[in-house]
Amino acid sequence: MARPNAENFPLKEARAIVKSLARPNPWIYWPDFLISAALGWGAFVLAVISPNFGAVQLAALFVATFALYRAVIFIHELSHLKRGTFKLFRLAWNLICGFPMLVPSFTYAGVHTDHHLRKIYGTHEDGEYVPFATGSPLGLVGYVLLSFFLPLLFVGRFLLLTPISYVVPPVRRWAWERASSLTIDMNYRRPPPAKRDDKSWRWQEAATCLYAFGFLALFVTGVLPLKVLAIWYLVTVLIFLFNSLRTLCAHAYRNPGDAPMTTAEEFLDSVNVPGNRFWTPLWAPVGLRFHATHHLFPSLPYHALGKAHRKLVQELPDNSLYLEASRASMFDALKRIWQETREGQNNRAKEAQAGQSRSKAA
Repeated sequence: MARPNAENFPLKEARAIVKSLARPNPWIYWPDFLISAALGWGAFVLAVISPNFGAVQLAALFVATFALYRAVIFIHELSHLKRGTFKLFRLAWNLICGFPMLVPSFTYAGVHTDHHLRKIYGTHEDGEYVPFATGSPLGLVGYVLLSFFLPLLFVGRFLLLTPISYVVPPVRRWAWERASSLTIDMNYRRPPPAKRDDKSWRWQEAATCLYAFGFLALFVTGVLPLKVLAIWYLVTVLIFLFNSLRTLCAHAYRNPGDAPMTTAEEFLDSVNVPGNRFWTPLWAPVGLRFHATHHLFPSLPYHALGKAHRKLVQELPDNSLYLEASRASMFDALKRIWQETREGQNNRAKEAQAGQSRSKAA
C-alpha cells in the first residue's frame, strides 16, 4: 500500500550522505559478539547455580536474556555480510550461539535476503511480513503468545524431525519447506535450496541435531540437572518474547501483499525507534532500532546505522519524509499498530453492517 508523498522521498540525496559508511568493521563485530555471548552464558550459569527466585538469580536471568538476545541477533548481520567474508566469525557464531540456541544461521540465510528484494518485500512471498495492520488485534496478541511455544518447536525440529527426515524423503522435503526458516508468516514455504541459501546448511543442521542429542544425553545421565533445561526454556522464551515485540515495532505492516512497493514506500512502511541509549538497544539490539534506515540501505553494517540516521536527519535538505518513519518508543510503535488494527476492525464491522442493511432493504 503506497504511502502519501512516497514518490517525493529524497533517495538520491540520502544515498550520497551515507555512501562512506558501508564497510563492516571486524574489530567491532568480534568484541561485541564475544562479550555479549560470554556475558550471556556466564549469567546463564549463575542463574542455574543461584537459589531459585532469589535476587541474584533474577538479576542473572535479566543479564542472560538481553546478552544472549544480542548475541543471537547477530544472525541478522550474518545474512547481510558478503558471501565468503567473515568465515571464522560465522563459524564462531554457530558454535557459541546458533547451535546451542537451536537457531543455526542457515535458518535465516536466503529468507531474509528475499525480505529485502523489492519484488518480494511486503508480498505473499515474504516470510518476514504479515499485514498485521489490516487484520485483527487478536492477530498481534497471538503472534506474541507464540513465543511461549517456539522453543518446544525448535527442540522438535532438531531433536526429532531432523533424524526422521534423513530416512523419510517426504519428511525431508516438508522439514525444509515448513520448518527451516525463521519467519513470522506461518504459511511461508521455503523454496528448494538455491544459490541464495547458505551452502553449509546440511552440516549446520546435523551439528544442531548433535548438540540437541548431546544435551539430552547429559540430562538423561544426570550430568546436567533439569534446572538447566528450565532456565534455557525461560531465557529462550524471553528472547522470543522481546523479539516478537521488536518485530511488531519494525514495520507498519500495512501492505496486504497484492503488489510490491517502491524503495521509498518500503522505507515508509518500516520503522525507526531511536529511543534512548540505554533501554532501546536492549530490546532492539545490533542496530535494529534503526530498522527503517536499514531497509533503505541494507548493506550498511549495524554499527553504522546510528551514525547514518543522525547524518540523514541533519543533512537531508528536507528530512520530513525521513522522520515520518520514526517512533518515539516501543510503546509508541506498539500503540500505533494496535490502534490501526482496532480502527480497521471497526471499519470492517461498519461496512459489514451497512452491507447487511442494504441487502435487507433490497
